[in-house]
Amino acid sequence: MPRRPIEDYALIGDHQTAALVSRTGSVDWLCLPRFDSGACFAALLGDDEHGHWRMAPKDADVCTRRAYRPDTLVLDTEWDTPDGSVRITDFMPQRDRAPDLVRVVEGLTGEVTVRSTLRLRFDYGSVVPWMRRADGHHVAVAGPDSVWLRAEPEVRAEGRDFTTYSEFTVAAGESVTFVLTWHPSHEACPKLLDTAQALRDSVEDWQAWAAQCRYDGPHRDAVVRSLITLKALTYAPTGGIVAAPTTSLPEEIGGVRNWDYRYCWLRDSTLTLGALLAAGYLDEAEAWRDWLLRAAAGNPADLQIMYGLAGERRLPEYEVDWLPGYEGSTPVRIGNRAVRQRQLDVYGEVVDSLALARRSGLVTRPDGWKLQLALMEFLRRNWHKKDEGLWEVRGPQRHFVHSKVMAWVAADRTVRALEEDPGLPGDVDSLRRLRDEIHAEVCERGYDAERNTFTQSYDSPELDAALLLIPRTGFLPADDPRVVGTIDAVRAELGTGDGVFLRRYSADGADPGADPADGIAVDGAAVDGGTADGAAADGGPVDRGDVDSSNVDGLPGGEGAFVVCSFWLADALHMTGRGEEARALFERLLALRNDVGLLSEEYDPAAARQLGNFPQAFSHVGLAGTALALYGTGAAG
Repeated sequence: MPRRPIEDYALIGDHQTAALVSRTGSVDWLCLPRFDSGACFAALLGDDEHGHWRMAPKDADVCTRRAYRPDTLVLDTEWDTPDGSVRITDFMPQRDRAPDLVRVVEGLTGEVTVRSTLRLRFDYGSVVPWMRRADGHHVAVAGPDSVWLRAEPEVRAEGRDFTTYSEFTVAAGESVTFVLTWHPSHEACPKLLDTAQALRDSVEDWQAWAAQCRYDGPHRDAVVRSLITLKALTYAPTGGIVAAPTTSLPEEIGGVRNWDYRYCWLRDSTLTLGALLAAGYLDEAEAWRDWLLRAAAGNPADLQIMYGLAGERRLPEYEVDWLPGYEGSTPVRIGNRAVRQRQLDVYGEVVDSLALARRSGLVTRPDGWKLQLALMEFLRRNWHKKDEGLWEVRGPQRHFVHSKVMAWVAADRTVRALEEDPGLPGDVDSLRRLRDEIHAEVCERGYDAERNTFTQSYDSPELDAALLLIPRTGFLPADDPRVVGTIDAVRAELGTGDGVFLRRYSADGADPGADPADGIAVDGAAVDGGTADGAAADGGPVDRGDVDSSNVDGLPGGEGAFVVCSFWLADALHMTGRGEEARALFERLLALRNDVGLLSEEYDPAAARQLGNFPQAFSHVGLAGTALALYGTGAAG
């Protein structure tokens, strides 16, 4: 079966992993037992042979309607057929045991024949398990993994071609519940789940959590859905928030920009923390701050741009050549070698997050200030160096303006803390001089006076959507003519269509007015481990293959518009007094969500479809933060 559009998927999860369910009733992506584990359903990046679980009325295609139960992550999908109507409820109970995927089939009207096709393929679709019957379960075993399937009441199942098929009829008022449980293969049968109680608990727990949201302005449902999505992407044992639950969903259909986002990026920290705090989620904000402190601990010179769910540092990247990719977009990558890049802006993000946590009244951690001073000492020696920048480009290292601005943010926040609490250790006079030195250099070398705009990097005419964050950081006031000019220039040169959608930045030498599909730059998460200076991460040469050297990132093809950048534009317009424009833009962006309120990383305005890993935490942070800025208590962060 051809894969569905990215926006045809809904998310369910248990705060440790997540599944994607299509409008056809097929679970096409699920990694067990963690977000970053091998997938047992990988059809999303291949075909049905790579693992999926489809449950739907016999001979039916896409559903008639679907929706989350209000303020939950419990998904109801319904089909109307000539014989009657049926509903399938999908959810993953909050976990204090092995992970479960529950699918409840209910007859609504008439009598409907339902077919279930369960094809388990461990290790991203490469391992076919042995199937057997045990203790009333169908059991699949391969290596360390086992999956146990049971039905209540039991339905007849047939196994062939290492696939489990079931066909049964439900009448109005009848139901059949399926439970799929992952368990280490060396352990005994997992404890049976009380599915009815688990469903009640899931609904009540999610609704109680959503009720804590203190935002009560326009589009509250959209804000709550984004916050629920962030909660679903949180790895509960540690508090880390993954960028997305997927890998290798393409930024261009058929292209090579396919990256693994099942990790935690430091660059997201301040905006995520701000959105959680502004919406009233102090426990989640504190857990994220504590994860940040643990991950960043150690030698500041070794600070990485991303970490694993528990703060793991080694995220080796490799390609899985047996998967043909989403709509033929290859390679499919596991791991992310961009972890080896130098991005100086992350130091500013960490310090800004610590400052925000202090201002918001989170319980102070004794190692927080010590870490902040260590980060500042590193920046004092290194802020003037080149780096790969916010977008992890593959081209030569540069003096990225955003990186310098975030170095200024780190110095500014540390100075403010010392001024507010003179008892803290630290040389405030030296830090003031550092702050002033960075500010002066950025304004001199990163600003194009002739065009009245800051630029992506020193001595370059190119622009970057990250420049929209300048007023938000406080580097310059929002009414400064240089800020207003930068906003207008970014919208004019990086905007697509009527300026609603923004590219992240332009390609080197590209015509700013060119079609967005031509020469758009990339998230350069190192296809082959290459660094910006052309050396491989392991010190060897980089094989660039058919790389198009005309692109900044050194990769062929393009990408879509980056969703969060448009939210940044709305924020910047609001801060500069153009509130009506900001609100109109926000309304347009809300329309990009799919039918259950989810956003991916990017959007293709020409094809009107979502692109990139899905759902994307950064996009949902942008939505929530912009709503809070426009209609709530102020900008998140």
